[in-house]
Amino acid sequence: MESLTRTTKETNITAKLDIYGKGEANIQTGIGFFDHMLHSLCKHARWNLELCCKGDLHIDFHHSVEDCGIVIGQLLKQSLFPIQKIERFGNASVVMDEACVECDLDISNRPFLVFELDIKGKVGDFDCELIEEFFRALIFNAGISTHIIQKRGKNNHHLIEAAFKAFAVAIRRASFKDENIEIPSTKGIL
Repeated sequence: MESLTRTTKETNITAKLDIYGKGEANIQTGIGFFDHMLHSLCKHARWNLELCCKGDLHIDFHHSVEDCGIVIGQLLKQSLFPIQKIERFGNASVVMDEACVECDLDISNRPFLVFELDIKGKVGDFDCELIEEFFRALIFNAGISTHIIQKRGKNNHHLIEAAFKAFAVAIRRASFKDENIEIPSTKGIL
C-alpha cells in the first residue's frame, strides 16, 4: 500500500492506496457527490483507498477536487512504475440508464487526456466542470494516456458516474498482473 501526505495553503490531504485490493474505501473530502464518485471508482477498480481531504470548501470545491486528483495520481504512479508484468492497455464502456461512457487508456508514462463529456451546470452543489479537472490532475500525475468519451446520454449524474466506472474498469484491466509479460513495450522501457 502506497501512502502520501500533501499540504498546501488550500488543502491538506492524507491518502493510502492499494491498487490490488478489494474495492474498500474510506473517503472524506466534505464533498458528498465527489465522495460518491470516488467510492464508485474504488469499487470497480478494486482499489483500497483511504483518503482524507481538508480543503477550503468555503471558497469552492475546485482546490479539493483537483488536489485529490493529484494525490491519487501520484499514488497510482508509485504503484505502477516501473512498469512490469501488467497488461498496460485497458478499455471499458459503462452504461448507466440512458448514458454510456467509454474509457480507453494506456499506462504509458506519457500523460494525455481526451475528455469528451457534455456535462454542464451542477449535480446538487457540485460543479460538473470539476470532473475534467479531477481526471486531468490524476492522469497527468499518474503518467497515463486516457480517453474518456461520451457515447450517449443526457443526465449529468449518470454521465459522470459512468465516466468514473469506465475509468475504474479500464485501469483495473490495464494493471492486471501477467507474469508472462516482462515489460509491455517493444522499447523495453516505459
